[in-house]
Amino acid sequence: MPARQFSYTGAMLPFLHLGPLTIPTYGLMVALGMVAGYYMLAADLARRGIAAKESGVAEMFVAIPCLAGIIGAKIYSVLESPRELFADPLGQIFSRYGLTWTGGLIAGVATFLWLARRKKIPLLDMLDAGSPGLALGYAFGRMGCLLSGDGDYGVPTSLPWGMSFPNGLVPTTERVHPTPIYEILGACAIAWLLWRRGARQVAQSKARSELRSASPERGAWLAPTLARGSVFAAYLVLTGVARFLVEFIRINPRVLFGLTNAQIASAASIVGGAALWLVRWRD
Repeated sequence: MPARQFSYTGAMLPFLHLGPLTIPTYGLMVALGMVAGYYMLAADLARRGIAAKESGVAEMFVAIPCLAGIIGAKIYSVLESPRELFADPLGQIFSRYGLTWTGGLIAGVATFLWLARRKKIPLLDMLDAGSPGLALGYAFGRMGCLLSGDGDYGVPTSLPWGMSFPNGLVPTTERVHPTPIYEILGACAIAWLLWRRGARQVAQSKARSELRSASPERGAWLAPTLARGSVFAAYLVLTGVARFLVEFIRINPRVLFGLTNAQIASAASIVGGAALWLVRWRD
């Protein structure tokens, strides 16, 4: 007897219509991701003793990098398709569609680092604190992709949970891999793992400081704690691996050695995270 197929056909909601107001669901989910990331960052900064929740630091470190990330995601997206860009530069640049995670990550992290330096906050501490919220915010972004049906789905599949997106921004009536769901689940798991790793890092650091204050002789023999920067290193590796793997069943074009642009960027993320972990582990 054949396996029963999941009957959901992806009745997407690219836009919400509230009277004369039209709200893109992708933009709505990005905004909700910013809010979720803010609360997680504020809590992490507070537990690390960097800034109190009501200080306004978390708001600044979410709003400005997110704005820069959106701009960076758009720039990266249009540069990925130079032929379309030269054919219709204004249409490509000002289109409401076409945002690339890699460009958003680069611009967002760069702005995050600039703010940390300006506020004289240790860069590695800020990167560690921001990593769980960054992963969670990405999950919300993928929820927006799922709701809008913007073409981030995968290749055709006969698996029971395959979905079609006939009403999406990039419609398809074929049953395909719902890759946004895979990435949502993966990003939430990564956010949880990073949060737990950060809690362990903070607890070890506090215990080490207290023991050193009470007994410098015993403190000198303590095992190393999770180094500063290790949470961010884990973020780079885990998100890079997750994106690299899901790209094998995505519809993105292959550009080099059978890999997509996202896989090349993901490989760089994995290498960068591993290098950071190695450097910090040796310190």
